[in-house]
Amino acid sequence: MENRIALVGIVVTNPDSIDALNSLLHEYRDYIIGRMGVPYKEKQVSIISIALDAPQPVTSALAGKIGRLDGVNTKTIYAAQ
Repeated sequence: MENRIALVGIVVTNPDSIDALNSLLHEYRDYIIGRMGVPYKEKQVSIISIALDAPQPVTSALAGKIGRLDGVNTKTIYAAQ
Protein backbone atom coordinates (compact mmCIF):
# COMPACT_ATOMS: atom_id res chain seq x y z
CA MET A 1 0.00 0.00 0.00
CA GLU A 2 1.25 3.48 -0.88
CA ASN A 3 2.35 5.85 1.87
CA ARG A 4 0.83 9.30 2.24
CA ILE A 5 2.18 12.35 4.02
CA ALA A 6 -0.16 13.49 6.78
CA LEU A 7 -0.25 15.96 9.63
CA VAL A 8 -2.10 15.01 12.80
CA GLY A 9 -3.04 17.97 15.00
CA ILE A 10 -3.66 17.16 18.65
CA VAL A 11 -5.01 19.28 21.50
CA VAL A 12 -4.72 17.80 24.98
CA THR A 13 -6.91 19.26 27.73
CA ASN A 14 -6.50 16.37 30.19
CA PRO A 15 -2.89 16.00 31.38
CA ASP A 16 -3.72 12.51 32.70
CA SER A 17 -3.87 11.32 29.06
CA ILE A 18 -0.30 12.36 28.20
CA ASP A 19 1.30 9.03 29.12
CA ALA A 20 -1.20 7.07 27.00
CA LEU A 21 -0.65 9.50 24.11
CA ASN A 22 3.13 9.13 24.33
CA SER A 23 2.71 5.34 24.37
CA LEU A 24 0.69 5.46 21.16
CA LEU A 25 3.22 7.73 19.48
CA HIS A 26 6.00 5.37 20.50
CA GLU A 27 4.04 2.44 19.01
CA TYR A 28 3.83 4.28 15.65
CA ARG A 29 7.36 5.74 15.79
CA ASP A 30 8.46 4.07 12.52
CA TYR A 31 5.99 6.26 10.60
CA ILE A 32 6.66 9.56 12.40
CA ILE A 33 8.73 12.08 10.44
CA GLY A 34 8.66 14.75 13.13
CA ARG A 35 6.82 16.00 16.17
CA MET A 36 6.34 19.40 17.74
CA GLY A 37 4.68 20.08 21.06
CA VAL A 38 3.71 23.44 22.50
CA PRO A 39 2.54 23.67 26.11
CA TYR A 40 0.10 26.57 26.44
CA LYS A 41 0.18 27.02 30.20
CA GLU A 42 -2.16 30.03 30.29
CA LYS A 43 -4.97 27.89 28.83
CA GLN A 44 -3.78 24.62 30.44
CA VAL A 45 -3.60 22.75 27.13
CA SER A 46 -0.89 21.11 25.08
CA ILE A 47 -0.85 21.51 21.31
CA ILE A 48 1.00 18.81 19.38
CA SER A 49 1.57 18.26 15.68
CA ILE A 50 2.78 14.94 14.27
CA ALA A 51 4.06 14.62 10.69
CA LEU A 52 3.65 11.09 9.30
CA ASP A 53 4.70 9.16 6.21
CA ALA A 54 2.44 6.11 6.40
CA PRO A 55 -0.28 4.18 4.60
CA GLN A 56 -3.64 5.91 5.05
CA PRO A 57 -5.10 3.08 7.21
CA VAL A 58 -2.15 3.36 9.61
CA THR A 59 -2.63 7.13 9.93
CA SER A 60 -6.37 6.67 10.46
CA ALA A 61 -5.79 3.99 13.10
CA LEU A 62 -3.38 6.20 15.03
CA ALA A 63 -5.66 9.24 14.83
CA GLY A 64 -8.64 7.14 15.94
CA LYS A 65 -6.79 5.76 18.95
CA ILE A 66 -5.60 9.25 19.90
CA GLY A 67 -9.12 10.66 19.56
CA ARG A 68 -10.49 8.05 21.98
CA LEU A 69 -8.24 9.28 24.79
CA ASP A 70 -10.00 11.31 27.48
CA GLY A 71 -9.56 15.04 26.97
CA VAL A 72 -7.76 14.70 23.64
CA ASN A 73 -9.01 16.09 20.31
CA THR A 74 -7.40 15.39 16.95
CA LYS A 75 -7.73 16.24 13.27
CA THR A 76 -5.79 14.86 10.32
CA ILE A 77 -4.92 16.46 7.02
CA TYR A 78 -3.23 14.78 4.06
CA ALA A 79 -0.87 16.18 1.45
CA ALA A 80 -2.30 16.30 -2.07
CA GLN A 81 -1.16 13.39 -4.18
